[in-house]
Amino acid sequence: MFEHCPQCGLRYEVEPGYFIGAMYVSYAISGGVALVMGFLIFYLGGDPDGWIYACFIAPVMILIAPINFRISRVIWLHYVAGIQYVKGL
Repeated sequence: MFEHCPQCGLRYEVEPGYFIGAMYVSYAISGGVALVMGFLIFYLGGDPDGWIYACFIAPVMILIAPINFRISRVIWLHYVAGIQYVKGL
């Protein structure tokens, strides 16, 4: 992520360790995705063996990790800092 916003110059990381809370957001997003995939595999696959769940869910978790990293930081930034979108930017 950028250190400063290219549009308004806002400094994203206010203090060291500022985004530690984003790990909890990331965990919730990953858990939700895994839960939904687990239900889909259960209902569409007729309750297969455990290794089939792992073979489908683990690669998806790895693939969404970079997206999840950024989304969780943005969610945390908006939640903690109260940053609002400004019209016209």
